[in-house]
Amino acid sequence: MARRFRGESHHKVDSKGRVSIPASFRRVLEAGDPNWKSGETPELVIVYGDHRRNFLECYTMQAIDEVDDQIADLPRGSMERKMLQRLFHGQSFPTTVDETGRLVLPAKLRQKIDIENEAFFIAAGDTFQIWKPETYDKEELAKTEEWLDELPEDFDPLVFLDGKTGG
Repeated sequence: MARRFRGESHHKVDSKGRVSIPASFRRVLEAGDPNWKSGETPELVIVYGDHRRNFLECYTMQAIDEVDDQIADLPRGSMERKMLQRLFHGQSFPTTVDETGRLVLPAKLRQKIDIENEAFFIAAGDTFQIWKPETYDKEELAKTEEWLDELPEDFDPLVFLDGKTGG
């Protein structure tokens, strides 16, 4: 089983778009890059998607290969395949981690999610997301809190792992 991203953190973004990747995330990127060797920098793919996406989704090479395989299994010429190719192939940016453990986010990507001086990183299993901190707090954190507020105080989200629905 592949290593998973875990945790969240805030990092400064410099004027050239360089931002440090959390060290634990770098280890997962290395493990998820079949071409990576010690002393080299791992590759990844940043999917920025359409106008509705307010974050960048960063995939290990192994994770993006799985998505690519699933897209390739769709019927050639189908609308689903065309749209997924556009979203995951066309609206993405292949890159590498630099030798100091940083990503260089091009101006286009920084502008898309309105990042200036700080980025918020949050793990999402086999991917991680980069958000403008204020956007994450307003949109995603609020959704989580709203969802939790609708559940009973003693609700345990682990019941979803058993295929049960809670309270």
